[in-house]
Amino acid sequence: MKIRHTLLVMLAPILLAACGQQPDPAASPTPTAPSAETAPADTMSPPVASAPVRADDRAEAQEAAPNNNPVTAPQGPAPVAGKDYVEIAGGQPFASAPGIEVAEVFAYWCGHCAAFDPLVNAWKARLPADVNFVAVPAVFNDQDHFPRAFYASETMGTLDQTHTPTFNAIHIDGKLRPNADPAAIAAFYGTLGIDQARFASTMQSFAVNANLGRARQFASRSGVEGTPSMIVNGKYRVIGGTSLEDILRITDHLVAMERAAQ
Repeated sequence: MKIRHTLLVMLAPILLAACGQQPDPAASPTPTAPSAETAPADTMSPPVASAPVRADDRAEAQEAAPNNNPVTAPQGPAPVAGKDYVEIAGGQPFASAPGIEVAEVFAYWCGHCAAFDPLVNAWKARLPADVNFVAVPAVFNDQDHFPRAFYASETMGTLDQTHTPTFNAIHIDGKLRPNADPAAIAAFYGTLGIDQARFASTMQSFAVNANLGRARQFASRSGVEGTPSMIVNGKYRVIGGTSLEDILRITDHLVAMERAAQ
């Protein structure tokens, strides 16, 4: 697994264009790493205004948080509005939890998201208790079954078993097509120890359908057109960055801006 993550990180400097739509169903099943020489396109969506959080709510959330990482000053120069990020008028966070939300809109078939995954995992482990990270699958079309698989696994409480392995299965091991159907996804998840029958049933559940609708609305009102997209508290969408690591640097600055505003 460590070797796989290292490979994805090595690919990161060349994976700088945003992924837009899911591959055509008639495309070759052989996974290919996208190459781009430009900085990420407008990968983030317009931020959404979050509901005010009471101080006692925030304190309770910090006490209950699994980490106690200190708040540290972000590194590098401050981001520039219109160049590194945009403000989203009338936006909303994806969830309603206390604290500052950072949402990543991603797609499993997106090579840039696959390269971003190990970086995001390491970054999440360093987040202070007042920052809540949420992954939101991009629902660009109804033929993409991976968002449904994400929410089915989340509903079953098995996301830790399936999230990164799904990226690896598509982009490294070639065990899943980028346009895999539900049966193929369920079969692969079965190799991870997931109950295939329960998973297949959960994929079609009311809860999963509701979450797909929420994810679609969030990306739409946030202006997301590509992945990965980082959105801070529904208010700011990252649009710049010279590398995947730089996207996280800009995100850190936007979190600090939001913390200061609160």
